[in-house]
Amino acid sequence: MALPKDNRVIIGVGAAVVVVAAVALALVFTGGDQPDEAPPASKGGLVVDLAEAPSLEPTRELRCFVDGQFVGMATLADCAQRNGLATDALDVGLDETGALAAAPTAAFAPPPEAPPIEMAEAAPAPSPDAAAPRPSPSPAPSATPCLRYSGSDWRVLSTGMGLNACVQALYAGTCVRPGGAQYGRWGDTTLRLVPRRVEQSADNTRFRTLAEQDRNCQFPGLN
Repeated sequence: MALPKDNRVIIGVGAAVVVVAAVALALVFTGGDQPDEAPPASKGGLVVDLAEAPSLEPTRELRCFVDGQFVGMATLADCAQRNGLATDALDVGLDETGALAAAPTAAFAPPPEAPPIEMAEAAPAPSPDAAAPRPSPSPAPSATPCLRYSGSDWRVLSTGMGLNACVQALYAGTCVRPGGAQYGRWGDTTLRLVPRRVEQSADNTRFRTLAEQDRNCQFPGLN
């Protein structure tokens, strides 16, 4: 009879509609969702620039260092007050434990003593087959020795190098943690790598910014 046959057709069409609806719902709730982007800390370490420090939540606590010593958790403002400094005078980033920390610039690495005068001058040795001594020409302004401090002594990288080239040779590709520093010399000028920048000093005490460092630990302004 025609009636049962029509009922079978209706039931078949209804089942197909149900299947299509189920597939569509599955796509909406599963296939359409994109995985959340991994937080910065899971990508190799959170990096917080000093310039971003004022935008941190005022109530957020960080590991605070005073005179090179960990003194407990504190807000950025409280840590600056404990150090007797302004908030923007602290370096902010990850310490060796991987936790967010704040410390005064170079708190863990004070400037070393200047190298011996003869090393700072770094004059090249005379050639053994020189026929006779000749007056030394005055060095060019860019022919200045570049030295690296290894933690216990000074080592000559070059006996004649420009300032920008010396900074690149010393620090390109190298970043330091909050409170840390690496030192070098360009002639009579002390160079210091601290978070986000390289500083220079003529008296080995008072430092000012020479070049900014980007997130890749490079110095685009010196290219």
